[in-house]
Formats: sequence, structure tokens, C-alpha cells
Amino acid sequence: MGFMKIEIAKSSRHSKITGDAAERFVLYWLSKSGFECAYVDHVGIDIIARNPYTDEVMGISVKCRSRSEGAEGTYVSIPNDNIVKIDMACKAFKCKPYFAIMIDEAEKIYIFILSKEKLLKMFPRGERVIAWKMTKKHIEKYKTDKAIKIIELNYDVINWWSRGT
Repeated sequence: MGFMKIEIAKSSRHSKITGDAAERFVLYWLSKSGFECAYVDHVGIDIIARNPYTDEVMGISVKCRSRSEGAEGTYVSIPNDNIVKIDMACKAFKCKPYFAIMIDEAEKIYIFILSKEKLLKMFPRGERVIAWKMTKKHIEKYKTDKAIKIIELNYDVINWWSRGT
């Protein structure tokens, strides 16, 4: 059975929809994994979760990008002001700052969850942004780092609309 390759033609609200979907998917995955969690829609954090393995309360900022064909491997930029925002929110809610970075690339979706501290150790702030690298070399390195939690979803499109049919 052959799988379809779908044409990526993003809607005018795709960025907003992508962000909303990522926040809900990370929330879903945490809940499925036994985390007590809630969507908070607060400046700096999107999710508050209690980790059942460490009993730590996590304030999670979700970042998501949807990559078009040919843009796979492009880094995800996290503006420096996001660090200030997550710190302020986590102070208010007495939780530890974390980032969840979700990238939709072709037939694969990656989700990386790591502490702010780990993120800054790996990629110190640049002039304006922190660049989460997505090259194959970087992804392989992330996979060997126990401090980075990773979900990798592979998907196939079995049947979908196409132009002219």
C-alpha cells in the first residue's frame, strides 16, 4: 500500500493554530503519562504540571514550528524575552521553568521537553534569540541526553485531498 505525499499549503492562521495544537498535545501527553497538569494561558507559561516521577511542579512554555518541505532541519528561535517571561510566571506560581519545543517536519513530529537551565547551558542567549538547532547531528545528540525528554511521532497520510481530484 502506498502512502500519499501531501502538499503543504498553510492557512492564513496556521501559526496560531499550530501553537494551540502544540500546547494541547503536550498537555495531553503529560496527562497520559500521569502528570497532574493544567493549561494556564499565562504570559510566560502555557502549562503547569506536577511531575509524578520527581514531584517537581513545572511551568512549561510551549514553542512550536511547522516546517514546510525543504525547511526541515531549520532551527527554532526562542526570543530572549521569553526567558524573562517564564521566570516571572514561574516565580508567581512557584514552579520550575521548562520548555517544550514541538517541530512538525515532513512526516515526523518531534517534541523536546527540557528545563530552562538545560536549554541555556546548551544554547546560551544570542543577541536576540536562543537557537534550538534541528540538524540531524543535533537531534542524534539530543537523543543521548537523559535531561532532554523526547517524543518522536512518525506519521503516514493514507488518503487525503489533492488538487484536481
